[in-house]
Amino acid sequence: MRFKGTFICDKLIKLAFIAGIFTVLSGFDFSEHSIPLDDILSGGPPKDGIPALLKPKFIPVVKAGKQLSEKDRVLGIAISGEAKAYPFKILNWHEIVNDRIGGRQVVVTFCPLCGTGMLFDANIKGESLTFGVSGLLYQSDMLLYDHKTESLWSQIKGEAVTGPLTGAKLKLLSSTQTTWGKWKQAHPNSLVLSEDTGYSRDYDRDPYEDYTTSTRLMFGVKNRNRDYHPKEQVIGIELNGSVKAYPFSELAKAKTPVEDDLAGTPVKVFFDKKSRTATIQDSKGEELPSVVGFWFAWYAFHPDTKVFKETR
Repeated sequence: MRFKGTFICDKLIKLAFIAGIFTVLSGFDFSEHSIPLDDILSGGPPKDGIPALLKPKFIPVVKAGKQLSEKDRVLGIAISGEAKAYPFKILNWHEIVNDRIGGRQVVVTFCPLCGTGMLFDANIKGESLTFGVSGLLYQSDMLLYDHKTESLWSQIKGEAVTGPLTGAKLKLLSSTQTTWGKWKQAHPNSLVLSEDTGYSRDYDRDPYEDYTTSTRLMFGVKNRNRDYHPKEQVIGIELNGSVKAYPFSELAKAKTPVEDDLAGTPVKVFFDKKSRTATIQDSKGEELPSVVGFWFAWYAFHPDTKVFKETR
């Protein structure tokens, strides 16, 4: 017979053992954590094996034609009159760009496994942080780490899940996944992340080309829903405690913009079929922070999500 106290003790010993192994193997401190440690997996590359960009260089639109085609995907950002575009072909190989735009320190993140490009304010508790790629995953999503405390941060959750800053949250800012052609048309004075990164990479090769159309996942997730293809693109939003996803296949059938109400707040969802660009605006026409990514990834973190379905 095993007593409850013995079981709890064994559990604590197991957790301590796991934390110790992870600390030795990854170099991170797991003594504080808000997620199960056995849900943290190695993505393959070691810490900084995928090099984040700390001093990114940019080129103007007139020179971008040498490295970008009209159809190339970019993560576009416009803050306080300043616009920048971060090509996926570069983000695939670096995943994190530490930058300044519109007078603020930001961190640009991209998880190729989840298709999620997310922009965060990098100021935490009045201090600007910079981030690197940990090489670890949670629910198939990247875990970034800050260079000061080496706390691990879940990209989709937008918060620290291990280390001294466990529980701290990053502020999500608005960004747009679109084509280079559409972005430069809307922002002719935009700057573009340069391929002059200081690293030798074949930015014209997409290491995830087959993955984005396959139904398979490289890493398991706890919550699955098969209503849509796992890699169906959705735009998701959290607003006033309400969580909702708008699949691109549903938006493609609807008249744009889709007018909706999230917990008492009216919103409009715009979708351009040709460039596969989705954005969400409030009643004043201000773009709201949202997440574009694969259906499986959104559902993994938001199993209680509402889903827009076109019924016309």
